[in-house]
Amino acid sequence: MEITAGGLLEIRITPADVGKRVSVRRLREGVGGSPAFTDAVGVLTSWTGGVLTITRKDGVSVHIPESSLVAGKVVPAAPARRRGPAASFEELARVTARAWQPLESEPLGDWTLRAAGGFTRRANSVLALGDPGIPLDEALARVTDWYARRDLPAYVQAATGSAGTQEVLCAELERRGWVNEVSAEVRTAGLAPVADQDAEVSGIRLTREPDEAWLGRYGKVRDPELARRMLVEGPSVWFASLDGGLAIGRCVVDGRWAGFGAVTVDPEQRRRGLATAVMTALARRALEEGASAAWLQVETDNPAARALYDGMGFATHHAYHHFRAGAGA
Repeated sequence: MEITAGGLLEIRITPADVGKRVSVRRLREGVGGSPAFTDAVGVLTSWTGGVLTITRKDGVSVHIPESSLVAGKVVPAAPARRRGPAASFEELARVTARAWQPLESEPLGDWTLRAAGGFTRRANSVLALGDPGIPLDEALARVTDWYARRDLPAYVQAATGSAGTQEVLCAELERRGWVNEVSAEVRTAGLAPVADQDAEVSGIRLTREPDEAWLGRYGKVRDPELARRMLVEGPSVWFASLDGGLAIGRCVVDGRWAGFGAVTVDPEQRRRGLATAVMTALARRALEEGASAAWLQVETDNPAARALYDGMGFATHHAYHHFRAGAGA
């Protein structure tokens, strides 16, 4: 917060700062009715009707009456990450999209509408990078109609938490009744440390297509043929399987990037290092193909997986969210 020589807090933001990253302090009632200060940092996504909306890096929007403000200022974008490969949000967004390719897509300005029979939200949501080329309300109407004609719910994928992410879009979707149904982190790491894990990989089989045992362990498949068609799509896709599906994983090699997903272990065999072994085997194959950086996506409500990836050196780059059209939309 800004403090003057006289020790007073200052409000140095105005409605003209919408779209910028800000830090604010407000006065609210604390325990026992005593006054208390609380702080909020994020992107100022609106300032209308005497209320500020600040969207934090986790995608949650905080609504603050301007009458409660005691300090505020514009702050620099989130500092550059200190470990892992350097990457812009847009680069990673496009790399991760190529790893979960839809069976059908259609442009809407810079946006991409994607459908794959309902298999995974990532392949059945709008990749909302850039400008749709028409007013937002009209764009969202076209989105809902496009998915309705395919008997699919309308989802928009939008990100927060890094330079160039889409806090303003997230807030606008929320304002229009779209519901943030699930959030996940995109994490990155150097690939060599993943490949250097002390793990037994001799029993892990790498193939170009998933077999029945792999699909059975994955457990998210209602239509095996549809899932198989989608899972094999990508620049260079590998499937790992241990002992007939005891543990599985998928890796997509795309230039310098190796993307890991579908890492799943038999519940009775967890905490034996099998997930680490699967990822190690896939990372070694990706190194052979010239990759040097790793990424993965993990839902925010999966503490076991997040702990595993922490131990392997993965750090959060940004978060992304799937907003579903609600009744208000």
